[in-house]
Amino acid sequence: MNSKEIIAATLSGQRAPRIPNGMLAVHSCAGPAGYSLQRYTTDPVAMADSVIRYHERFKPDAVWLSADTWISAEAMGARVGSTGEDQPCGGYGAPLVSSAADIDRIPPPDVSSQGRYPLMLDALRRIVDAVGAETHVVACFDQYPFSLAAALMGINEIMLAVDDDPAFVQALLDRCTEFGLAYGTALAAAGAHSLSGGDSPAGLLGPERYEEIALPAERALLEKLRPAAGIPVSLHICGNATPILRLMATTGADILELDHAVDLTTACRIVGPEIALWGNLNPVAVLANGTPEMVREASLAAMAAARSENHSRFVLSSGCTLAVGTPAANLDALIQASLESA
Repeated sequence: MNSKEIIAATLSGQRAPRIPNGMLAVHSCAGPAGYSLQRYTTDPVAMADSVIRYHERFKPDAVWLSADTWISAEAMGARVGSTGEDQPCGGYGAPLVSSAADIDRIPPPDVSSQGRYPLMLDALRRIVDAVGAETHVVACFDQYPFSLAAALMGINEIMLAVDDDPAFVQALLDRCTEFGLAYGTALAAAGAHSLSGGDSPAGLLGPERYEEIALPAERALLEKLRPAAGIPVSLHICGNATPILRLMATTGADILELDHAVDLTTACRIVGPEIALWGNLNPVAVLANGTPEMVREASLAAMAAARSENHSRFVLSSGCTLAVGTPAANLDALIQASLESA
């Protein structure tokens, strides 16, 4: 079985010859390929070339298409740009949305023309053409509704609006769902093998507010996106998501991406065997600042935890995106541990 087949088998709960690997390598791919972060996030050729060269060097089981967390916000009209060659794109200026009228001014989604949507689809096609026959390609559809809404309003503003004007927040979440559905569906059509989206600000709500506000929006998006895309869809929430893991498992996501702060054994018990887990080595303390021996030890521990709970749907990975400058020897150590897991 090749890498693509091993991950497909793992995600579907079928027997695989070993535990696959799929580090969240995004910005860390740019420098070794000779590109600035600014160019990586704004040039489809540079982005694709960076990912392809990363694949050539490390031969991971999965590669990722992602630029930053502002793709959909930019497509909706937010001001987005880079502050320098060594910085990815980010939002700046006044928030796009502060009133119901602002929501009404957001045009319907058009992945063929808005923001960097065409750029991302171009880069994805190049990556799939180059490595997709044998390697699993994860395409990040950017943000789940609450996270996208936070980008459009500002995190402080939306946290206040959750209590002060819940109807307004719901209207914005509905609009954000439209963009997530359009972008995710387009990525699947362009050849992605699975989709990933983040909703980290939702983790700041706490379990009660998460269940009341963010969870229904995640479910609404996944209810439409999964059948439209026809491929597995993942949910990523940074930090210690343990208090909301039980709820995350009810979203309909096929995969939950776990950050390093989540105990993997506990997660396996909470989530159950039908949902795949992707993670969850510390991307800074272990992968960026540790030694190959530390990485190997952490990799073996993570795989042992999944196996001890008979959780066959597990992909060994970083808990979040790799830091720029992560040592190649440490990535080699993670991949080697995966290869020896037969």
